[in-house]
Amino acid sequence: MSYKSILLDQLNACYNDKSWFIPLHEILIDLNAAQAAWETESKQSIWSIVNHLIFWNEKWLERYNAGQFELDSTINNEDTFYVNPHSINDLEWKKTLQRLETVFIYWNRVIEESSDAKLISVIPSYYNAPWWGVVSNLCIHNAYHIGQIMLLKKQLLSSSPTSQ
Repeated sequence: MSYKSILLDQLNACYNDKSWFIPLHEILIDLNAAQAAWETESKQSIWSIVNHLIFWNEKWLERYNAGQFELDSTINNEDTFYVNPHSINDLEWKKTLQRLETVFIYWNRVIEESSDAKLISVIPSYYNAPWWGVVSNLCIHNAYHIGQIMLLKKQLLSSSPTSQ
């Protein structure tokens, strides 16, 4: 089995292939904007976590395509969870879901087209980590937050019959 096939399996397990856990696409498909924006006491919402996943998947895709890693000290991780309270509507939620789907499609395409040489090349400015390891860890990051989203959805659906 190659790095490429393992990474494609991980990416697809996160977004659209039912495997050890329910994929993100399936978790999100039946939620409306109000449900996605519902916040727990810790101020977390499904929408905010989706925004966070979009940000980091796009950022690492950009870095992968550029073939380099440059530390961006202007990134505040907390800001990646931001949801504009004035844009909470079903149209904006659908745009968010489309952006999420697009980044996973692009990751699949880029990995499918990657050479083994690219996947095993290291990033000197990022702990000499190989690209395959960085992408694999990105998948782990996705899976972690998918678990959070699933728990939030369960809380949401059990909190109020009107939220369904």
